[in-house]
Amino acid sequence: MDSKEQGEGERNVRKLLIEPLKRRGLAKPSSLTRAEFDAMVEDLCARLAYMSDTSLAALEEQVAANPGGKDKDRMPIANLILGWAGQIEPPGDGASPLIRAVFAHDLGRRSIEEGWSVELLAEVRRGRRWPTPFVVGKVRDAGTAEARKLESLDMRQARDGTLPPADARWRSERHDALRKCATIAELGG
Repeated sequence: MDSKEQGEGERNVRKLLIEPLKRRGLAKPSSLTRAEFDAMVEDLCARLAYMSDTSLAALEEQVAANPGGKDKDRMPIANLILGWAGQIEPPGDGASPLIRAVFAHDLGRRSIEEGWSVELLAEVRRGRRWPTPFVVGKVRDAGTAEARKLESLDMRQARDGTLPPADARWRSERHDALRKCATIAELGG
């Protein structure tokens, strides 16, 4: 997402989520100062800029149905809103700061070089947390087997000039997924 798309997305979040919630009468959470609430809104707008209009409308409906505060007249805290947003429309890999950070880190770079980045991406997307050394070991083991299979298919393709359709499709999809991981690494670093 470039800066123009980010700006448009942030304006959409304000127009389709924040303003309708304020019109419904939801006020800032009582635990936040006005400055903290304004910062929370800015952060929400930036983090949710990836969402489609339809998803923002669904999120607005869900937030309005689950207000915070003892009188149920307060906007929920950002963490709840972000959790609901992730259920409605998970962020794409390029929009996730966590995924970009993992792939900008030595761990992500190493996974790309060694051919197991696809499995690392799947794990981070699923768990939404930095992988522990134990998880990295499991992911690396699974990905190394897939990397060997790809290398074998690449050699067969080069030698024979053709592959069975299922193998050719798998090989093409794997190369596409590896390119996607490399692109994410470029976004993050």
